[in-house]
Amino acid sequence: MKLSSIARSSSLENRLFLLLLLLVSLAFVWVLWPFYGAVFWGAIFALMFTPLFARLLKVMPGRRTLAALATLAIILVAVILPLGLIVASLVQEASGLYQRMQSGELSVGLYFQHVYGALPAWVTGLLDRFGLSNTGVILERVSDSLSKGSQFLATQALNIGQNAFDFVVSFFVMLYILFFLLRDGGALARRIRDAVPLESGIKRELSGKFVTVIRATVKGNVVVAMLQGALGGLIFWMLGINAPVLWGVLMAFLSLLPAVGAALIWGPVAVYFLVTGAITQGLVLIAFGVLVIGLVDNILRPLLVGKDTKMPDYVVLISTLGGMAIFGLNGFVIGPVVAAMFMAGWDLFAKAREEAAQPAVQPSALPPELPKG
Repeated sequence: MKLSSIARSSSLENRLFLLLLLLVSLAFVWVLWPFYGAVFWGAIFALMFTPLFARLLKVMPGRRTLAALATLAIILVAVILPLGLIVASLVQEASGLYQRMQSGELSVGLYFQHVYGALPAWVTGLLDRFGLSNTGVILERVSDSLSKGSQFLATQALNIGQNAFDFVVSFFVMLYILFFLLRDGGALARRIRDAVPLESGIKRELSGKFVTVIRATVKGNVVVAMLQGALGGLIFWMLGINAPVLWGVLMAFLSLLPAVGAALIWGPVAVYFLVTGAITQGLVLIAFGVLVIGLVDNILRPLLVGKDTKMPDYVVLISTLGGMAIFGLNGFVIGPVVAAMFMAGWDLFAKAREEAAQPAVQPSALPPELPKG
């Protein structure tokens, strides 16, 4: 009786301790939530540039702080500074485009009129069947949508200006976290692995898969998207299209969506060139879009992601849209990472069940003992 009461007391204490641990963890997440974007991108950059930190540490052995500072400086110069210049150009071009639309210099309605007037008779007849021949109604709806979109962009720009201080604080918080994750990330990862109540083999596989999936997802999605956006902006600049940086950034975001991607931007522009008589520009844009921009995803993504972590296109599409709907801009990384970890976790679980279901290998039977004499 006494032993059972002690066991019950021990079990109760364990449950209370686990409940307290859960509450404290949730409270810690709640405290960090206002800076979750800074913490998230600090962890992402740390995972991506840990190999560079390891190489620098070999050059300067024993100087972890100096190696972390050097890695941080390289990240600032090679990644963050160019992104800042792109954002500045993007804001300038978006502001100029908005002013041109407000003044009537740039008319989306005129674009639709040119396209509709150049359509063959069978297409216009098909539009008549669906009640889409009234260009006035279509233009009114498009103008209303563009007006709402412009108001939304203007509101977001105003919010960015008003929250500039919060952005600066979050930026320096990210750099601060990035520095310590680079310098002490290995020890922190070991402490987390030791604290997780799982078998060492499962923890080793899950942690390795987690790091591999995040690096592959960031490289396979973000790098490919940036390259497609850069190529799209380059061809727009060469063809003399206004705001090439703005269109390049839009193509980079849309390229995160499989199957459609950047073609949602360069496709209508190529059609406009063809119907307005700029045949050469239209054909050049189509050829560049199909043969260069379109092939970047098919060639580079398998090389950057690899076969083990590549997800189906429909999973990437749904997880990207869902992630951005929940987490905003950060969701285009969080969504695919969550989906990839979900698939990796269930894959490990299935493999573990298969191994458990396999019968134990019996030792080979010994030959019968020969009779003596």
